[in-house]
Amino acid sequence: MKKTTDLSGTSKGYKVFSVAILVVMVIFFLFPLYWIVTGSFKNKLEITARTPIWFPIEPTVENYARLFDNPAFLWLFNIIFISAAAMILTCLTASLAGYALGKKRFIGRGVLFTIIICAMALPKQVIVIPLAQEMTNFFHLNDTLWAVILPTVGWPFGVFLMKQFFDGIPNELSEAARIDGLNEFGIYSKIIMPLSKSVIGTLVILTSLSVWNDFLAPLIYINSRELYTIQLGLRNMISEFTAEYGPIMAASVISIIPILIVFLCFQSFFEQSLASSGVKG
Repeated sequence: MKKTTDLSGTSKGYKVFSVAILVVMVIFFLFPLYWIVTGSFKNKLEITARTPIWFPIEPTVENYARLFDNPAFLWLFNIIFISAAAMILTCLTASLAGYALGKKRFIGRGVLFTIIICAMALPKQVIVIPLAQEMTNFFHLNDTLWAVILPTVGWPFGVFLMKQFFDGIPNELSEAARIDGLNEFGIYSKIIMPLSKSVIGTLVILTSLSVWNDFLAPLIYINSRELYTIQLGLRNMISEFTAEYGPIMAASVISIIPILIVFLCFQSFFEQSLASSGVKG
């Protein structure tokens, strides 16, 4: 009985310690968000005060109103369009390529998949110059939103993710569908894709986050101020000697909302994907 009591006490102490660590981590990671949100409602004196003001003394929406002096909402629309288009095209191409690699047998399949794996190891910075030349000289899309969208469509990790998931779907389902008269596209659209909601939701989240947080590609491909993304726009609001911290914080808060909505909408699919990845047999 004594040993049981000791084990129970140890288990309880471990749980208390774990919860305490989690609370500290949550506070640590949420504090910057809290500071930006509250700062967006502070006036200039409160933001620049030597002693930190943890909550607005005189809340104001002036910072949000001043965003209309800069095309911040146009920048936000640009990044929403880029993220949505890139996400849709990436999910479409990655699922088609993943289906071909995972469910079809053809000459060079292994070599092609090896090339995709190698492409995953290449940093974006290595291929920026070739992509920029391609967008300018071949497609004549320089200084357009499509110059940012198209290079993200053939995301190697997306193909790898879809292929690995499709490998786990029994081939008997495809064979039964062929016997019933379905062609390859019918098998893909009516059999395989309905079973792939979890991995598609995961790819939506990962693609949206990757494109949304990308600063380098818009910086390279876009020159016109009206085509800036919100990330470029925020940097543009900081000059050499001054920075409008209030409007910057307000624009940052607005820029968080769309990607937060995407994550909340597809969170359940992401969790299902994580759960199914740990199931064997």
